[in-house]
Amino acid sequence: MIAVNAQAKIEAYLHRLRGSLRGLGAEEIREIVEELRSHILDKASAEGDVTAASVEGALAALGSPEDLARDYVTDAVLARAEVSRWPLEILKSLFRWASLSVAGFFALLGTILGYSAGMVFFLVAALKPFHPENAGLWVWRTSGDVMYSVRLGFGTPPAGARELLGWWIVPVGLVVSCVVVVLTTHFAVWCVRHYRRSRTALRLGR
Repeated sequence: MIAVNAQAKIEAYLHRLRGSLRGLGAEEIREIVEELRSHILDKASAEGDVTAASVEGALAALGSPEDLARDYVTDAVLARAEVSRWPLEILKSLFRWASLSVAGFFALLGTILGYSAGMVFFLVAALKPFHPENAGLWVWRTSGDVMYSVRLGFGTPPAGARELLGWWIVPVGLVVSCVVVVLTTHFAVWCVRHYRRSRTALRLGR
């Protein structure tokens, strides 16, 4: 048995939620709304009839519809990244996640650093034929320390520096680039999967 004012409270909450689920498809929105409607009714009817007071308690446990909608939208974006595993899609999703949590920021930072390293190795391999004298991996000593530098062919290497690998930098750079990109993608997807599981467990526990 559902009181009329209790039903009105549920519909008002779901209306606000539906209006905040921007960027999701109509079918996704319908599934989310129906899932939450069922969850609210289950919580509100745990001790008997569904009353306005029991509905208010269930809605308070869920939090504001705007915050809940933001979680759902973020989860949907991350789900697409987890499935596609395309670097641009992953970065787009992590930017969204980073705007919501510190964990997302560090996941984004690590992913950007990984993809940047992969890009550097790819570029040095690609530019070596065009700048054979400057592009490559260089090593030199300064104040007793050994310094390394991956150069893309711009500028002059430091005095006393010598090149390592030579033309081997082309296959090595390409292989290292692929390995770094793949490992970075696995890291990003692992972070996304762990976050989504934790959010799902939190929602189910509300």
